[in-house]
Amino acid sequence: MREGQGYVVAERDVTEQRAEGDTAAIRVTIDASSGAERLEQRVARFASGCSRERVNADRQEVIYVAAGRGRVLLDGEPHPLEPDTGVYVAAGERYTIENPGPEELLLVSVLAPAEGPPIEARRRVTVRYAEQPALPAGEREFRFLVNEEAGCPDVTQFVGVIPPGRAPLHSHTYDEVVYIAEGEGILHLGERETPISAGSCIHLPPLSMHCLENSGTAPMRVMGVFHPSGDPASRASEDNK
Repeated sequence: MREGQGYVVAERDVTEQRAEGDTAAIRVTIDASSGAERLEQRVARFASGCSRERVNADRQEVIYVAAGRGRVLLDGEPHPLEPDTGVYVAAGERYTIENPGPEELLLVSVLAPAEGPPIEARRRVTVRYAEQPALPAGEREFRFLVNEEAGCPDVTQFVGVIPPGRAPLHSHTYDEVVYIAEGEGILHLGERETPISAGSCIHLPPLSMHCLENSGTAPMRVMGVFHPSGDPASRASEDNK
C-alpha cells in the first residue's frame, strides 16, 4: 500500500537479494522508492557461517535481532547477539555477522543519516531488551534499545508491546519505520485500514495520522526506529473522538 502518506509491505512479498560469497538473504522492505527519504529498512536472514564485511561510509545503522543467536564483529571486536538485542553501528564502522547455526539468524536493519558522531562516553554496541526498563505509553509499554543512552545522538530504536485493542489516531514529528515481530492486527493510516502480522514492515512519515490496532488475543510486539531521536510516547497530535 502506498498513496504518498505511509507505506506497508509484508517481508515475504519483497524480492530477495543474495550477494556472491555472503551468508545473508536480504530484502529491502522500505527505502526512497516507497516514500522514505531518510530511512531504509532491510530484513536479513543469515545462514550458518561468517558473512561478508559490511560498511556504510555516510549512514549509521541500527539492527534488531528478531530470531537466532550469533555474534557481530564490529571493527574486529566480538559482541553476542540474541533475540531482542539492539545493535548500534556508527557511520564508517566495519562489521561481519557470525551465525554458528544450525538455525538462521533473522536481523532487521535500519539505515539513517549520520548527523552527529557517537557519544563516546556512553557508547554501547549492543543493548539487550531484558536489561532495559519498561516505560508506559498509555495502556502500552515500550523499552528503548539504541538511543542517546547508548551513544547514538539522533536515532531511537525501541521495542513496544501493544495489548489487544486500539488507541486513538495520532501522529509524531519524527520519521519512523516499524517491524511487526509478533501478533496480528490492523494498521490505521489516515482513512486506510491494512491487515498486518509478523513480518509486516511499515513507514510512517512525520505528522501522518495512524494507529496500530491489535486485533488478536495476545500482545503484539513491534520494533520501531525513528529519526530524529525522541520518545515513542510523544504525540504531535491525537484524535480524541
